[in-house]
Amino acid sequence: MKAKVTLVDGMEFRGTSGTGHTITMDADAPVGGRNAGLRPMEMLLVGFGGCTGMDVISILRKKRQNVTGLEMNVKGEQQDDYPHIFTEVHIEYVVKGKDVEQQAVERSIKLSLEKYCSVGATLAKAGTITNSYRIITE
Repeated sequence: MKAKVTLVDGMEFRGTSGTGHTITMDADAPVGGRNAGLRPMEMLLVGFGGCTGMDVISILRKKRQNVTGLEMNVKGEQQDDYPHIFTEVHIEYVVKGKDVEQQAVERSIKLSLEKYCSVGATLAKAGTITNSYRIITE
């Protein structure tokens, strides 16, 4: 895995993955950014939601659960004296489908957080990760 990160203007960076996908990372205007892109810490939360979400939906589908959608709401609390470190992260999974088993959802979340998602493992070294879920019947 590789990426190229380039300073574009002030505190704005453009990241390009090895496959050519591009994302803009920025800082608040008061610290020299344009406030136009995701901040690096926001990128970490987005990456965490995506990483574990892909695991969860994949596991549920392999277990033949009738899942039609999945959303993750991720919230990170940062230390006051170290604003670039998350001390607590909470992720809420919103599982959509028909006849989705509660036990299957709990198992897929546990597997993702404990075994598969490397972003979660990185965040867990710095703080506490908690989770919750809701199943919405469609």
